[in-house]
Amino acid sequence: MPSVQVTSDIGALRAVLVHTPGNELLAVTPGTRKDYLYDDIINLETAQREHRRLVAVLERFAAVFEVRALLAQVLERREARELLISRTTDVVPSDALAQRLAELPTDQLVGLLVEGAAEEAGPIGKALNEVGFVLPPLPNLFFTRDVGIVIGDHVVIGSMRYGVRWSEELLVKALFSYHPELANAGILYDGSEEHRSNYTLEGGDVHPLRPDLLVLGFSDRSSPAALDHLCELVFAKSPVRDVVVVVMPGERIAIHLDMIFTQVDREQCVVYPPHFVGPERLPVLHRRKGEQGVREMPNFFAALQAVDCPLEPIFCGGQERTHQEREQWASGCNLLTLRPGLALAYARNQMTLRELERSGFKLVDAVSFLTGERVIGEDEQAVITLDVSELVRGGGGPRCMTLPLRREAL
Repeated sequence: MPSVQVTSDIGALRAVLVHTPGNELLAVTPGTRKDYLYDDIINLETAQREHRRLVAVLERFAAVFEVRALLAQVLERREARELLISRTTDVVPSDALAQRLAELPTDQLVGLLVEGAAEEAGPIGKALNEVGFVLPPLPNLFFTRDVGIVIGDHVVIGSMRYGVRWSEELLVKALFSYHPELANAGILYDGSEEHRSNYTLEGGDVHPLRPDLLVLGFSDRSSPAALDHLCELVFAKSPVRDVVVVVMPGERIAIHLDMIFTQVDREQCVVYPPHFVGPERLPVLHRRKGEQGVREMPNFFAALQAVDCPLEPIFCGGQERTHQEREQWASGCNLLTLRPGLALAYARNQMTLRELERSGFKLVDAVSFLTGERVIGEDEQAVITLDVSELVRGGGGPRCMTLPLRREAL
């Protein structure tokens, strides 16, 4: 029987996959940050402390699974170990690396797969103090949402836009293929097998709003060909009947749809206003099962009305453009909804939090929540705020850092 089940973005969270950042982040330097898709470098110790607080909050609501722990368990199985080693050395061809990986005990193998393996420096490399990686580290792995997507009781393995993240696909595929806690009805789309340049798909662009409704983002990271292919798969193998597609701008600030849109309650969402309201609003398409082509919609909210899913916007950054831009950059739209009307957000986005408060949400800082100093009622609208300085530098928020495995049906 499948263990995974996600039919909305707001149903009560019951199981989630995360990855606490580790030494792989140390590979990100001022000189390599662009290669690893970073705009800044992160202090590891502080980032780990912030992530532990995120996990502590999650544990009050759901079973929390760590990538490293599950991977260590999976690699005790011979077929999983052979798959990962053979596929990893397909991505990074090296007989010497394959032999080295095959001989490692499980804990060290997990470490190398996540943190990378430095190459042996020769005399010139030593003299120049220049050493590379024979197996690249995975400093983006703590954004687990990008690589794995649960739609109903099926799974989609992300097809990552940039090669530096391809090994993440293999790790997540191994977890969904072999770990009993992640048992599923099958992999709909396997990004680890799909490396055509025009087929890319990342989880930040996939939002299940209802069992029969998906919202997708056509972004720099998710291509039209992959989105069309996903539509055909979900139409054939799931209850999904309608897909709303937001045509994203080709700009660095909005690499995924969840950087400008997140649903937080049955009829409320947080959005980046310029992309959804007014003359700069983004084009929106509607594709319906059984119909040829797509329909262009006047705007995002009209598209949702047409599929009987009305949402009211709450403005990231409030009413002023300057605050909107600053807080969107700091993942002000990227919240994780724990149940209808209860979400996790970054405390630094004060204008966004003020708008949420005006819309009926109580603001509770994570420390007060964890100590019991402040209590959230079972049906109360609230936002639990995380005080962060380092995690935000990675370019994502609580939604990016969590891969929901099970949510209660609405």
